[in-house]
Amino acid sequence: MKFYLIVCITACSFLSFGQGSVAPKYSNEFLAIGIGADALGLSNAVVAQTSGVNSGYWNPAGLVRTNKWLDIGLMHSEYFAGIAKYDYLGLAHQIDEKSAVGLSVIRFAVDDIPNTTQLIDNEGRIDYDKITTFTAADYAFLFSYARKTKVPGLSLGGNFKVIYRKVGDFAKSWGFGLDAGATYEKNERLKFGAVLRDVTSTFNAWIFTLDDQTKEVFTLTGNEIPRNGLELTLPRLILGTYYKQPLGKKGIYVSGELDLDMTTDGKRNTILKTNVVSFDPHIGIAFGFKELVTLRGGISNMQYIKNFDDSKKLTIQPNIGIGLHIKAVYLDYAFTDIGDASTALYSHVISLRLALNKPKNAMKTDE
Repeated sequence: MKFYLIVCITACSFLSFGQGSVAPKYSNEFLAIGIGADALGLSNAVVAQTSGVNSGYWNPAGLVRTNKWLDIGLMHSEYFAGIAKYDYLGLAHQIDEKSAVGLSVIRFAVDDIPNTTQLIDNEGRIDYDKITTFTAADYAFLFSYARKTKVPGLSLGGNFKVIYRKVGDFAKSWGFGLDAGATYEKNERLKFGAVLRDVTSTFNAWIFTLDDQTKEVFTLTGNEIPRNGLELTLPRLILGTYYKQPLGKKGIYVSGELDLDMTTDGKRNTILKTNVVSFDPHIGIAFGFKELVTLRGGISNMQYIKNFDDSKKLTIQPNIGIGLHIKAVYLDYAFTDIGDASTALYSHVISLRLALNKPKNAMKTDE
């Protein structure tokens, strides 16, 4: 089963960029997975409420809610029975009461993929000693800045992102793009958010370095030889509305957010779609006690799946999670189905966040 999944992942990687297409539908899709178990437990419905270090990914304008000298975020998750690994490191720094900066680093990779292109020699003999392994990895580096405006409650932010993708010694790609975000906080209970990812489209330039023997294998097996080319990731708009309602006077509250993702790369399998754009709603609800303990749940990835009898059924991706906040430590857990209800590929995700004050030695130096 593991070998089958590895083959499928590898094949999809080559097919996604090997045809020299300019704007494939799912370009750089690893950046749509999400970071932070708190957000994943809410089905990624956090664009309006996000704050602190993780805002560098979700909505850079939320960085202005960083109220500590240094905010650190860490996450590790595994998919497909541990075959694919997803890692995240984030840093955010409050410059002053009105502005903040951040850095986010993401790695999504499949390691130790068997390379069988040299398994059979020119005389048809099989030599298992010629099987090697390689790694297919995607890296993203997001440099973020946010600032409060003169309009009360309105903040703006942006990302400059650098993307590096590598498939063993066969291919590599460098990409660059921009994100823009805004948040509007009417009061403590009502917030709005908007993010326009890949504002000017994100460009990825692919370079392939296949040796003659590998090209011969591709030709003999009926595979098209990949060509150098340019790949574009088209803009995506995400809108969010957040509302929080206290329950009594004992610090218990309930909150919810509704986000709507609008993609501009044609018709996708979502519940709302046209030939030009597609709309993907996702909802997150949380119950909390004085910000110390939070229970989370959400639904997303709503789509119709065709059965063998040509009938259709609606499937959703459910998510649940819990968070603990003790002084400067935020520990979050999410139990998420990364597919739909029919596949039930559940994953455990844990993330850690540290909100640190300025070191005392540094404060004395400034004085």
